[in-house]
Amino acid sequence: MKQRSHWLREVEDAMPGEEMRRSPKILVYMMGQDDPRKCTASLLTRKGLATRIRRLSQIRADAIVLNPASPQFLLRSDATSGVRSGLVAIDCSWEKAAGVFMTRFRGTNRKLPSLLAANPVNYARIGRLSTAEALSAALYIMGFQSKARQLLSPFRWGGTFYELNESLLRRYASARTEETIAEIGIDFGLEREDMTN
Repeated sequence: MKQRSHWLREVEDAMPGEEMRRSPKILVYMMGQDDPRKCTASLLTRKGLATRIRRLSQIRADAIVLNPASPQFLLRSDATSGVRSGLVAIDCSWEKAAGVFMTRFRGTNRKLPSLLAANPVNYARIGRLSTAEALSAALYIMGFQSKARQLLSPFRWGGTFYELNESLLRRYASARTEETIAEIGIDFGLEREDMTN
């Protein structure tokens, strides 16, 4: 408990007003496929850290939509669209993800590069991030590191996510091309799992 409160204090101290004011609005579309007690998106909305959208038509045309089936990686250059129109996560069960993400969603669809999950369900599995982890990683890559950390502050494993991935995230955040993103994953020996596994 002591370690968690220390981590939370660091998050609060590291939140410059300018970054928080200009960072993307966090939106989640919840498909209701997970146990509500374990749903990280649900907790984010209850804490006021994300806004639930109830219709896919509410996603703006240039919003950044996290989609693990997208052919394109998220880059720091996507931040402009994120700030203008929001960062969207589709919250669904990993068991049903292949079917859910077969369709391209409205908005600018982007996949995250290889990262290790810290959530208890998929701990240390490559790419099997919870919705909160995915949103946090996306914010970090786009240059909103303080808000990224704030997003995981309600979770006792939030600090672990950064212990596992901070070196990777720093490099992804500095990458300017998709080729560089792919090379970084290879350098770290991370082969992305197929989302249907």
